[in-house]
Amino acid sequence: MNKKMKEATAVTVGVIGLGIMGSAMSANLLKAGFPVVGYDPVAKARSRLAKAGGVACDSAAEVAQRCGFIVLSLPSEQALEAVCNELAASRAKKLIVAETSTLPEAAKLRAHGVLDKAGITLLDCPLSGTGAQAVTGDLAVYASGDAKAIQAFAPVFAGFSRARYDVGAFGNGMRMKLVANLLVAIHNVSTAEAILMGARSGLDPATIVKVVADGAGGSRMFQVRGPSMVDRSWDKVTMKVSTWQKDMRLINDALTASATAAPLFAATLPIYNAAMALGHGADDTAAVYSVLEHMMGDAPAAKRKRVSR
Repeated sequence: MNKKMKEATAVTVGVIGLGIMGSAMSANLLKAGFPVVGYDPVAKARSRLAKAGGVACDSAAEVAQRCGFIVLSLPSEQALEAVCNELAASRAKKLIVAETSTLPEAAKLRAHGVLDKAGITLLDCPLSGTGAQAVTGDLAVYASGDAKAIQAFAPVFAGFSRARYDVGAFGNGMRMKLVANLLVAIHNVSTAEAILMGARSGLDPATIVKVVADGAGGSRMFQVRGPSMVDRSWDKVTMKVSTWQKDMRLINDALTASATAAPLFAATLPIYNAAMALGHGADDTAAVYSVLEHMMGDAPAAKRKRVSR
């Protein structure tokens, strides 16, 4: 490790929000050599950070007092507002905060205003990648906001991601994220359709994933979610269906605001709604595979006999 890298990793990083994504980012920052302090209202999440080698704090304000860089990974607008109000009241100086959640641009702009008045720089930096990808550091950061602050934060981004894209003014990060998530919504359902068709045609589902993922018809969602559909392991969650509903609403709002025709995205809406109705709210979005099976009134595809020719 060169001198510059040693100096970078000596900087303490704060993480507020230690759920699926936040805990994975914290773990990777620790592995990269950063001292990590963090806060989450859930005691179990704080305990998990402490066991991984980080320092669990009792509040967001305490995190702000102990570091110069903070990563936010929050579940809602309300959580963002509460945390930013607390950070503003902490009187922390020279603090740079990267907001990585998928939340309305308007909410992030309000948070930006609150922190700016307190002398704190907020960056809009949503992530591309699932919880499983976060564990391995396979995330892309869509960084937007103050260019100098993004550059200062660069070593921290490198500690938990594989790539960073600087996409311009504050808010462009969320806009880019919604473009990516529109494709995720479609590719997730198309992955389920393709695997199910192959299984009903007599092909081995695991072989379908192996072969198709490596060809022109493959996608990142095919690679990431295909195995979960084959194994029916959507109880191992990287993105809850219930949480994804929030992302779907944000995409739909962006489509309406930009007057964009999106027939493929529109076709996925009832599939995700059906997943909720079938009790998959707490499951991974790979559960859309089960929805398609229910639509046909079929037994699990893995139990079907080969279709005769």
